[in-house]
Amino acid sequence: MPAPVNPLKQALARGRVQIGFWQAMASPVVAEISAHAGFDWLLLDAEHGPNTLSTLLAQLQAMNGAPAVPVVRPPVGQDWVVKQMLDLGAQSFLIPMIDTAEQAAAAVAMLRYPPEGVRGVGAALARASGYNAIPDYVASANEQICVIIQAESRVALENLDAILAVGGVDGVFIGPADLAADMRRAGAVSDAGVEAAIEAALGRISESGKAAGIIAFEADLAQRYLKLGARMLAVGGDVTLFGEAARDLAAAFRGWTA
Repeated sequence: MPAPVNPLKQALARGRVQIGFWQAMASPVVAEISAHAGFDWLLLDAEHGPNTLSTLLAQLQAMNGAPAVPVVRPPVGQDWVVKQMLDLGAQSFLIPMIDTAEQAAAAVAMLRYPPEGVRGVGAALARASGYNAIPDYVASANEQICVIIQAESRVALENLDAILAVGGVDGVFIGPADLAADMRRAGAVSDAGVEAAIEAALGRISESGKAAGIIAFEADLAQRYLKLGARMLAVGGDVTLFGEAARDLAAAFRGWTA
């Protein structure tokens, strides 16, 4: 029996749009609700969300068998960090702050077993192998790993073609906020220069045959990114959605007592 098929990797390879939802609450209950809400993938954020291995495990377990596929973003692209996330059963990764082809190649390697990579072999102890119930896991795991590189700086965009040429990279995800900050436009994602850089990058990624990804919480912006070739599109997040809904609800009822 081989490793489970990764539906996100398959869909992106076929050019199908995959709609995602950010998870930063580190809550298995929220992950379970979101995983059955109609999204194609959920981003379990350990870079800016308060996630640990234990909270990631709980969310992966809560999503088990759900229509949405988990994508894990580690706090940093280091082999000692991602190896445990791999053993938890994560198959899709968004690796942050990648600026060069060499860093992209290192990211691919850390997510794969030898000889294609440098992932440590401890599958007999891991949830990824069904706790040693999948006999062919080590032999088949590599082909189901989805590697999405996050480009978030001017240097990354300058090196974009070289990054896209790295074997094993399934897609490149633009980080608008960090890119804007690096362009001296912190908090101004809608700046004309930032928008032009994003649009050009999405076009180059799409033309390469790799999946272009980005986050857009506004419907008009999301539609524009889709027209520009985005195929891995995040359209909202748990913290943002809950925060806005809670504030709107409180404001509505406070109006009754004003």
